[in-house]
Amino acid sequence: MFVVKTQILENYGAHDTDGKFSSGNAYWKMKGGNEYIVRDLDRPQDAMAFVAAKFIENNIAFKEFPIAVMTHDEWQEELNELDEDYREFLVEQAIACTPLDRKEAA
Repeated sequence: MFVVKTQILENYGAHDTDGKFSSGNAYWKMKGGNEYIVRDLDRPQDAMAFVAAKFIENNIAFKEFPIAVMTHDEWQEELNELDEDYREFLVEQAIACTPLDRKEAA
């Protein structure tokens, strides 16, 4: 089992203008990200590719892209070092997925 972390960028320039770099209207800001718990794959690169294929957006207003992949055990170790409330928040917000679920298959 793997955990894939993502970073989100939002283009504030796309809210009321065209949001394009070429017109000087791009205004990208870093936002949060997601943590995807991926089951039923044996390799971290397969987990990252699955998340990218199934969940990642890439448009003029919003981009989400993978920034890290780790084993579930490594993620648990990382969580254990965090404040309890923040740890609980991350666990509750994590998105469980598998390529074996027909609804989730990419």
